[in-house]
Amino acid sequence: MPASTEYWVHDLSPFLVRFPENPLHIEGIRYYGLAYLCGFIGAWILFSLYYKKQRIPLNADQQTTLMTAVIIGVLAGGRIGYMLLYDLPAFLSNPLLVFRVDQGGMASHGGFIGVLLAVIWFSRKYKFSFLRLGDVICSVAPLGIFFGRIANFINGELWGRVTTFKWAVIFPDSPSVYNPLTGIYGPEPRHASQLYAATLEGLLLFIYVQWRFWKTRPPAGQLAGEFLAGYGIVRIFGELFREPDASLILGLSRGQFYSLFMVAAGIGIVFYARKRTEARLKLGD
Repeated sequence: MPASTEYWVHDLSPFLVRFPENPLHIEGIRYYGLAYLCGFIGAWILFSLYYKKQRIPLNADQQTTLMTAVIIGVLAGGRIGYMLLYDLPAFLSNPLLVFRVDQGGMASHGGFIGVLLAVIWFSRKYKFSFLRLGDVICSVAPLGIFFGRIANFINGELWGRVTTFKWAVIFPDSPSVYNPLTGIYGPEPRHASQLYAATLEGLLLFIYVQWRFWKTRPPAGQLAGEFLAGYGIVRIFGELFREPDASLILGLSRGQFYSLFMVAAGIGIVFYARKRTEARLKLGD
């Protein structure tokens, strides 16, 4: 393995601004929190644009209600999902850990479930098509994922597997080993898997769903199905470069295993959306 000095050592601070010691024990403004904020603001801007271009019938008040429900769904679902899917023993021993957001730990799969519940609630309250609303939400979701993965990289967490690629990064918090070639005991160079995920799960999917939303007219629900299946596929691929952060399931990382269900659900929704539209067209005939 090449000498570790050939690689960039991650030295980014997780704080945009760090506060001095204070009675409230508030450390500062974290990039991770800003990532969530940027994702929600981006979604809000897109919702306003959709309404202006007459792509959705939701007025300003309804958009505010929807965003509030989605925010709660993302935060609550992400945190509860992490405890149940990745740290169940700790949760069972102390369920109050779910409120210790200061210790980190959010699961994207849990966030999806939280958003699903928010969409179900909103669609029933305002008598809005659940499938159509799902398409709208999924057209903006990759934006938040993109910012979140960038924040993961800045935080130096969820690092990738060991590699000798020239663009590898040394994350100081990753496990240390002895390198006989350099005589140095320290962390090994790894894939910047967070940036891979930001590109695949965030940027790539965002470009695709935006193209589908503006340039095509798929049946209600199909875009949501395509997003879920697409996310599951790129997540499974991206996990090949990411160090598993929990025990494997059937030889797969937790992210890969849970993503299989997303792919299956996405494909099922696409077929359902198409069959539903075909049935309506036949009735119209």
